[in-house]
Amino acid sequence: MEDRWLSMEEICKYLGVSNDTVHRWITRNKMPSTKFGRCWKFKKAQVDAWAENGGAENKSRKQVSDKE
Repeated sequence: MEDRWLSMEEICKYLGVSNDTVHRWITRNKMPSTKFGRCWKFKKAQVDAWAENGGAENKSRKQVSDKE
């Protein structure tokens, strides 16, 4: 089984989202990632586990919805 680091381009393609979305998930939703110099790298298994556990949910919207 291959366990290599994925680039930003590869993770965006895998998830079907833009670079901006991934950057937002890194800063707001603590998406598992590592920065090597100026490049972000990702482990597919870690990102999969994060997503399956609701990591990509927009918490601020959810909190607003819960209050209504």
